[in-house]
Amino acid sequence: MSETTTEHPAVVGKLSTLDRFLPVWIGVAMVAGLLLGRMISGLGDTLSAVEIDGISLPIALGLLIMMYPVLAKVRYDRLDTVTGDRTLLIGSLVLNWVLGPALMFALAWLLLPDLPEYRTGLIIVGLARCIAMVIIWNDLACGDREAAAVLVAINSVFQVIMFAVLGWFYLSVLPGWLGLEQTTIDTSPWQIAKSVLIFLGIPLLAGYLTRRFGEKARGRAWYETKFIPRIGPWALYGLLFTIVILFALQGEQITSRPLDVVRIAIPLLAYFAIMWGGGYLLGAVMGLGYERTTTLAFTAAGNNFELAIAVAIATYGATSGQALAGVVGPLIEVPVLVGLVYVSLALRTRFTHSAGFTDTPASASVTKES
Repeated sequence: MSETTTEHPAVVGKLSTLDRFLPVWIGVAMVAGLLLGRMISGLGDTLSAVEIDGISLPIALGLLIMMYPVLAKVRYDRLDTVTGDRTLLIGSLVLNWVLGPALMFALAWLLLPDLPEYRTGLIIVGLARCIAMVIIWNDLACGDREAAAVLVAINSVFQVIMFAVLGWFYLSVLPGWLGLEQTTIDTSPWQIAKSVLIFLGIPLLAGYLTRRFGEKARGRAWYETKFIPRIGPWALYGLLFTIVILFALQGEQITSRPLDVVRIAIPLLAYFAIMWGGGYLLGAVMGLGYERTTTLAFTAAGNNFELAIAVAIATYGATSGQALAGVVGPLIEVPVLVGLVYVSLALRTRFTHSAGFTDTPASASVTKES
């Protein structure tokens, strides 16, 4: 059993064993998935065949397990404090829907001018704003859970409305204006809405109902001190399971084209670093405080790789370069954003002294071994 703490010094040292060695577990999960995909003949096809309406059931299961505990921790009675923060909301919208897609478009064309399939795949990744794993990264970095829930919900709405429109603009219209090669994207609002409803809607509803009825039946003290520590580790179990399945599905593509993976990785590394750093700098300049600055940075840097891969496969085929670019996305994103979690935690004390940050009971808690 674990307990919560809100102390500032040596935050990383207070993390549980599971949290502290998360990069190790993620590395093991990635290697295990790659090896399983390569060693067990037909495993990828078997896993791909188990799907509901085009969505891989194992991946969906892992994401639901991953997201539910974090969303069950959210204090839904405090969401109004986030929706009233217009600075945070405007900053997030600008980063996610103006700067993010534009930056990925620029990096893809600058660094992959001779590889149109990979370039298109990266642009699709840049359009798919994160609605799933960002909740894990934000929670590990002690960001504002309520703010993350609101920003992810806003991203979900904008994703349904704007994904196809922005795809048309960045793949057809803007290249035409600039005299560059044009391409197309074929996806429907329903396909995007379906991804949002499954990967966000189900765990969000489950988390809300759990908190509402759990507190009503046993009280808030029991819910916070007994129930939450019990279900908390399942978020990381779900994350590791998802990574194993994802890399088992795509292991052959990744290991058979190592040089292509390196070419795709370079713009992705630049993208994650710039978006996270830009979000962190913007939050600090706007005086958001540590928790909401961290949330702003991670929601800006993360991407919805499930949607990007699904759209690439549906439009260009499972063996296409566009699909490979989508697969390389989480290969780079997962370890990079885990590393940025530790960067955030290391900067936390300095940020505290410079920005006047104070903890609140609803967030900024990390687990500590008892």
